[in-house]
Amino acid sequence: MLSLSRRRHSVVPFILVVSWCALVATPSRAGHPASENPPPVAATEPAGDPTLFAKAEGAQLNPAPAAGGGATGNVVINLINRLVDRGLLPKEDAVDLIRQAEADAERTRERQEITEGAVAQTAAMAQAAAQIATQAAAPPPTEDSMRVTYIPEIVKAQLRDQIKSEMIAAIRNGDEITPNRPMAPEWTSRIRISGDVRLRADKTAFPDGNDNTGSFPNFNAINTGVPFDTSGTVFSPQLNVDQNRQRLRVRARLAFDVDMREGFSGGIRIATGDTPTPLSTNQTLGAANQGQGGNFSKTALWLDRGFLKYELGGQPGRNLAMMVGRFENPFFTPSEMVWDIDVNFDGVGMSSKYQLSNWFTPFIVGGAFPVFNTDLNFATNQPAKFKSTDKWLYGGQAGFEIKPKKNFVAKLAGAYYHFDGAEGRLSDPFTPLNPQDQGNTDDTRPSFAQKGNTYMALRDIVPSALNDFGTTNQYQYFGLATAFRELVLSGKLDYNGFETVQISAFGEFAKNLAFKQGEIDAKAVNNRGPLGVDNAPAKFDGGDMAWLGGVRVGHAVFQKRGDWNLAAIYRHVESDALMDAFTDSNFGLGGTNMKGYTFTGSVALSAAVNLQARFMSANEIAGPPMKSDTFFLELFGRF
Repeated sequence: MLSLSRRRHSVVPFILVVSWCALVATPSRAGHPASENPPPVAATEPAGDPTLFAKAEGAQLNPAPAAGGGATGNVVINLINRLVDRGLLPKEDAVDLIRQAEADAERTRERQEITEGAVAQTAAMAQAAAQIATQAAAPPPTEDSMRVTYIPEIVKAQLRDQIKSEMIAAIRNGDEITPNRPMAPEWTSRIRISGDVRLRADKTAFPDGNDNTGSFPNFNAINTGVPFDTSGTVFSPQLNVDQNRQRLRVRARLAFDVDMREGFSGGIRIATGDTPTPLSTNQTLGAANQGQGGNFSKTALWLDRGFLKYELGGQPGRNLAMMVGRFENPFFTPSEMVWDIDVNFDGVGMSSKYQLSNWFTPFIVGGAFPVFNTDLNFATNQPAKFKSTDKWLYGGQAGFEIKPKKNFVAKLAGAYYHFDGAEGRLSDPFTPLNPQDQGNTDDTRPSFAQKGNTYMALRDIVPSALNDFGTTNQYQYFGLATAFRELVLSGKLDYNGFETVQISAFGEFAKNLAFKQGEIDAKAVNNRGPLGVDNAPAKFDGGDMAWLGGVRVGHAVFQKRGDWNLAAIYRHVESDALMDAFTDSNFGLGGTNMKGYTFTGSVALSAAVNLQARFMSANEIAGPPMKSDTFFLELFGRF
């Protein structure tokens, strides 16, 4: 019995190969060209068991054996009969093979007939159009003349071949074929257009008790403008901490993704935005700042993405991708604590995953990204130029996705982000005579920041008679008081045991490994606690750790009207755990040095439109008291 079983298994591939060859070689019936797959041939019952093929449901069979000992005109049927007679193929398998062969032949014939019918109709239309064009270009006939339109046979053949190849390509791509359907160029089938529009109403409220005495300098405004004179009698630019605000904002994005073949692809995305900052693409309606807006003015569009990508493997579980240009965040980020959702990366990146089993898939991500590049002419007002102070982000992440039990999916990863050259450095001693004078470390200040990080003065200004021995002309810029080498652990667990409703728990932990409390205390100009005893200088009160935990319940992807989800998040982000330039721009008006809650609820109005409400409450961790509450109501549509 064991040897017989092995023979039966070994003969099945042989049967399939011979069957395919026989189908190709079988003579066609009248009305069907030899190039087509012939329609199913009625099977004859094999000798020795006249009931065998009658048991196959829907099989087209003759009631009696054919002449010649049960032989038929079909090679496939004869082969199957002989295999059954010799005991090499079970009767049940024979019935199933015949049923499958008949079904495959029927589908192939129907598809071929549809293709040839569409090709014939399109060719007739093309020939008619050519005749009309020829007749229109010719002079009108006289009463005694007769004109016969002639198209050379070579032109007809070229038209037929071109139309047939285009029709076959369209069918392979799954396009609908109709007689009136115009044939689009081939390259259009490789472009995918998508986009979205979001309208947001937001309100920010500041509870009583916030310190509005000048304790919250707007360092981004200082560093992106002229240097601030610390010896003056006016306040530096300050953040709003006491007056409620409400805004109506719109975001619009349009993306073009192109398949460039042989594993290559590319894309471009444009988006709105008040400014070209790395975060929000929101445009505040009616805003009259940054040189635009107000009185229904047109708004700006920015290049949000522009990249080339090469992929090797191309399978959901096994793929290697390399990106250059400006592309989406390649790192696994279950929240916006480290990276705001709108941050895109400039530079070179790669990601790879390789599924080792049905339950275990490891992955790695890495890249080098320029954060700041020194102006070619820095310093602009000096003949001898200053040394470059380029800044780079080098990032790497490794992790894995596992499916430990049915309906459970977990994803864990560890990342290391090294911001090279991001910290501020004290300049060589000099005496600026006016706001235009530059120090050799001015470019170490951040080109963009939100709020929360600790700052230091960058210029080592020499007291002299030119500045009344340090009492005037103290023009100053500010840089980050610490370097940033961030270790980030991220995780997410999904449970899908309730059909379309998913339960997800997610969290992140971060620590700045370059943080040194004592060194920062000696130079920090913010994030200090209250004055000590007898008005002793306040001590630096910042920190180097951040963590977040959240849960989400509902539909992971909105597919129809009525789909919904709810989410709750708590976070604690100390002042210098993360670079505040890239963290969530919504919580506490963006940045670090905050803790608090976020609650979100969303419902789908259609498969492509949803309504979302969000409430966030944030409280300052280090420094003077500052609280804020923010409410969002958003209408989002995609296409």
